[in-house]
Amino acid sequence: MKKKLLTLLLVATVGQSGFAQQIDKAKLDNYFNALEANNKFMGSVAVSRDGAVIYSKTVGFADVENKVKADETSKYRIGSISKTFTSVLIFKAIEENKLDLSQTIDKFFPTIKNAGKITIKHLLGHRSGISNFTNDKEYLTWYTQAKTEKEMVAIIAKGGSEFEPDSKAAYSNSNYVLLTYILEKTFKKPYGELLQKYISKPLGLQNTYVFGKINVDKHEVNSYTFAGYWKIEPETDFSIPLGAGGISSTATDLTKFNDALFGGKLLKSESLVLMKDIKDGFGLGLFKSPFYDKSSYGHTGSIDGFRSVFQFFSDGNISYALVSNGTNFNTNNISIAVLSAVYDKPYELPVFSNYKVDAKDLDAYLGVYSAKDFPLKITITKDNEVLMAQATGQLSFPLEATEKDKFRFEQAGVVFEFNPAQKNMVFKQSGQQFTLTKE
Repeated sequence: MKKKLLTLLLVATVGQSGFAQQIDKAKLDNYFNALEANNKFMGSVAVSRDGAVIYSKTVGFADVENKVKADETSKYRIGSISKTFTSVLIFKAIEENKLDLSQTIDKFFPTIKNAGKITIKHLLGHRSGISNFTNDKEYLTWYTQAKTEKEMVAIIAKGGSEFEPDSKAAYSNSNYVLLTYILEKTFKKPYGELLQKYISKPLGLQNTYVFGKINVDKHEVNSYTFAGYWKIEPETDFSIPLGAGGISSTATDLTKFNDALFGGKLLKSESLVLMKDIKDGFGLGLFKSPFYDKSSYGHTGSIDGFRSVFQFFSDGNISYALVSNGTNFNTNNISIAVLSAVYDKPYELPVFSNYKVDAKDLDAYLGVYSAKDFPLKITITKDNEVLMAQATGQLSFPLEATEKDKFRFEQAGVVFEFNPAQKNMVFKQSGQQFTLTKE
């Protein structure tokens, strides 16, 4: 849900792949143990084949401050993976003849610009043009405060429209908040009850529900960012993300949901076909992602310090899920490692730098950096012994020293190379690089 400078991508590689007859669980365990030992990842993963879990692993803490370890029953907020659940509920309403994909939303939200042109299908496929309220510069000032439907609709309406409905696609959490209200008005029941009735109870997903205030005593985990230590994150109030990001779950529950959805146990086949129809990069609550010669359908999620991924590969009936409450590493690389083990592809155990920089030496890097060909300014500060970077209007994130004058943000594959003498910095990501000058 929150804004981020850098987008975490799904797995994207090329080549040929087969199945591993037996997953090397010891190697994968060592992979996750290395991440945990170096404060790189806290969370849980699960993989199922033909509906049976073939690998699962949980590392890190549910509550860092009180040293409460997480386990396979620990519940994590799954962020935008909630959108897939919401899409399923919309199709349930359609299959019960309560809604229609082509109906416009003006009777529900007359104050929304272009409401008479925007359809339920446009909302599902991010083709409405409605501005994404989490991109608003004020969002981070109120996301922890409860909001009513009237308040949220007013916020969304105030954001206006960014393009003519169905002319293109752009990701917007606003779409799925509005879909939540449509569901509640249509069924005359709260979203949480609909989730339980149509998905969680029929599938036996005991750990999948609408979240409230985090309660560690109920096996719910806090979320964290890493700034030289695990720093607890504030909690988004459920009344804000709703069906766009308001669900908690576990990795194993997500694989069960995956298996049921793509196994035809939740929706009619024609509904699933519509969900999987990708247009301008978006399905109706799903994304498509490649891994070697395979392709999967699924979604990613991000809310507070939580990150999540779930994917289904029809070739072999493989379901994969990752949920995390603290990452200081590129979660895409974690997904690649797990799926490589499943599909018998090579991967390496992570090796981490022990390079240390004195806090006083960080002062040479501090300042605001910009360039004409780079869209944002980046402010470099320090938090005790940790160098921090923050782009215009975004959250700050910690940088790890790898060698003299060189730092990285592993989670998004970003490298910062400083040249204090020339008062500039080279920013590198995904094969691109920009030279930014200190102002």
